[in-house]
Formats: sequence, C-alpha cells, structure tokens
Amino acid sequence: MAHTPSSPAFDPKAVRRVVVASSIGTVIEWYDFALYGVASALVFGPLFFPSQSSVAGTLASFAVFAVAFFVRPIGGLIAAHVGDRVGRKPVLIFTITLMGAATVAVGLLPTYETVGAWAPVLLLITRILQGIGAGAEFAGAVTTVAEYAPAARRGLYTSFAQASVGAAFVLSTGFFSILATIPEDVLLGWAWRVPFLASVVIFAVALFIRRRIEETPDFVRTKEAMRDTADGKSPARKIPVVQALRERPRHLMVGLLCGSGLNVAGYLVNTFSLSYLKNTLGVSATVATVGVVVAVGSSIVAVPLFGRLSDRVGRVPVMAGGALFMALYIPPYFLLLQTERPVLIVVAMTIAYGVGQSAMLGSQSAFLSELFETRYRFTAIAFSRELNVMVLGGTTPFIATALVAVADGPWLVVAFVVVCQALTLLALVLARSPRTRAEREDTGKPDGEDRAAVTSAL
Repeated sequence: MAHTPSSPAFDPKAVRRVVVASSIGTVIEWYDFALYGVASALVFGPLFFPSQSSVAGTLASFAVFAVAFFVRPIGGLIAAHVGDRVGRKPVLIFTITLMGAATVAVGLLPTYETVGAWAPVLLLITRILQGIGAGAEFAGAVTTVAEYAPAARRGLYTSFAQASVGAAFVLSTGFFSILATIPEDVLLGWAWRVPFLASVVIFAVALFIRRRIEETPDFVRTKEAMRDTADGKSPARKIPVVQALRERPRHLMVGLLCGSGLNVAGYLVNTFSLSYLKNTLGVSATVATVGVVVAVGSSIVAVPLFGRLSDRVGRVPVMAGGALFMALYIPPYFLLLQTERPVLIVVAMTIAYGVGQSAMLGSQSAFLSELFETRYRFTAIAFSRELNVMVLGGTTPFIATALVAVADGPWLVVAFVVVCQALTLLALVLARSPRTRAEREDTGKPDGEDRAAVTSAL
C-alpha cells in the first residue's frame, strides 16, 4: 500500500516559507535548464556547430540538449540517496549551487570561432553539470513541500513547484524574445551570453532563501524512529532505491509511465516548436518565442488551479483528463501552427500548455509524493520521474525534428505524441482508484503505524 505523507503539526507560516524556498529554487534551476533549450533552437547551432547545415546544426544542438537528460537520473539518484539518508535541505542547497555555477559558465564559454572543436566539448561538459543538478532538484522540491503540506491541500501546495517551472521558461524564453529583436550579428556576437550571466542574481536570492528553511517534520520523525529500532540496525543504512524496488515495484512503474504524456507534450511546445516554427515554417523567431512565453506563462496560473482541483476530485482524473485532451488536441495544434498566423500560433500553444499540459503538471507532484513512504520518497520520485524524462523528455526535440525531416511534415510527430499520452493513461489505469476528499485526511501517524488508516494514492 502506498503511503500518504502526513502533516500532523500544520504550521501555515512554515509551509509558506518552504513553498517559497522550493519554488524560487525551482525557478532558478529551470531557468538555467530551459535557457539552454531556447538557445539550442535559436543560436547554439551557428555558434558551436557552424560547419553543419542548418538542420544538422539544430540536430547537433538538440543532441547536446538531450545529453543532460541522460545524466539526470544519475544525478537524481545520487542526490536523492543523500536526501533520504541525511536530509532534504542539504541536497536542495547543493543542486542550486551546482546548476547556478554551470549556467554562468555557459555564458563565459568561447565559441567555435575562437577555440574550434573544444567549444562543443566545453558546452557538453556544462550541459552535463546542469543535468546532474536538475535531476535532483524537482524531486527534492516536491518531497520537501509534500512533507510539510496538509493532505487536503497537498495538490495545491506541491503544484507551485510545477508552476515555478513555467515562470522559469517565461524568464528564459522572454529574455531571448527580447534578444531576437537585436541584429543577428550582435546577438551571435555577445548578446546571447547575457541571459546566462544574469542568472547569478536569481541564484544568489534562491540560495539565501533555501538556507533559511528547516528539515521536514516527516523526515525528522522517520529518522528518529529509525534510530529507535530494537536491533540497533537502523533501516537508514539500507539503500533507498533498493528498498523502493523491493517494496513498491508496481508503484515505481506507475510513477515511471505517468510522466510520458506531460514530458513529451511539454518539450514539444516549449522547445521543439521554436525550431519548427523558425526553421521549417519560416516564422520569425520573435513570434515563436512570444508564443512560448504566453503559452508557458499561462501555466503559472493554470497549474495551481488544477492542483487544487486534484485535492477535490483526486489526482488520477485530473491527470487522465490532461493526457486525453493532449491526445485529441495535437492534430489541430499543428494545423494551427501551419497557418503561420501569429495570433493563431500563440493561441494554439497557449491552449496546449494552459489546459492539457497544466492539468497533468498540476496533479503529478502530489500523485508521485503519495506513492511512497518517507524513508525512500525522495529516491523513488527521482527514480520514476527522471528515467522517463531521460527517455522521452530531452529526446523529444531531437525525435520530433528527425520525424519532420523524414515525413516532410508533422504527422509522424502527432502519432508520437498520441502514443506517449496513451502511456500516461495506461499508468493511470494501473492505479486502483482516484482519491476522494474524505480519503485525504491526515492520520498524524508516522510511517509504519496504522497503515490501514492511510489511504493509497492509487
């Protein structure tokens, strides 16, 4: 049976402080991460892969973009292991420091014109460091908030971390939408560096706030219980990922598959669409970036609304509704993009992100946090989420670009997106039942006590 994290001593001020700390940290982490995605579509091709054709250069940029997603599970599991053994707070501080430093380093990199083949190598190294940091960031933020929040509002509070991802994309893409109006020689000369270097300001603020939060009550209580084991051999000495694999294999599979639809749909809209509009349809970069800013910006409001809805009707129906919507909407989405009319492009992207994507994002965090117990929650969330992101998230721009080139059109991409939404629906079918409002009451019991009173998220 999955365990619903409890919050017997609900302190509104403490919860708000943790939500702010996690959210602003997520903003800087994903500002850094999203910034690379936008730059891959718009400037990294000619700067770091100038010997390639336009399509080949874009593919090379997206390939390096995808590399970070392959190291995310590694970074996530290592950091989550520490988070489940030592505490959530040290990991949150480490991830933000690592990714902030890596992003500033990108802004200082020499280009191919200066150092030749070393330029893409250095870019790859910074991208790997970004991936290691991002692999642990989201799981840590969600775990921390979930272990502070009351069960009846866990969907709302944990959704702010997802909404913060939207704020990060707005900041990063908005920066480039402004830069896109600059003459190309200036943009490729020095202006592209500004968004990366500017991240140091947000990083400093986020680090200051995160250092002021306390360890989660659930973790402290569970760690104390482990110390009191009769045989003196604390379960904390066990490896969290092994515990999760042995005790919750079905839940890990559900967590792994449920992210398929939202990962593919998200990176299709906020990363691939930039390249598709600019390089395939010939739409100006300004229209493309404004479309992403408006679309992802809508999630800042929509995601918490869907998170609150999941508190009332359950995580499963909200997430399933979002996946079904995206599966039905993706064909007209591409038809609207192909009109090449700026207003219709912005509307198409906003509907995709503000409705389908936001529904899945708003319910996912609470859904994942309620699948696993405190002693390996951080690890299990990082494991299930990051493996899916590795396979389907970072590769989506590359796969979609290749499918468009092969089919000379977007319809293979449409089929790819629909299949991935079906994987999310399959995961939710494996879930036993959506949680009702009455089932979300806290028990006030630590892990392992009165399990029958703690309702499963499945």
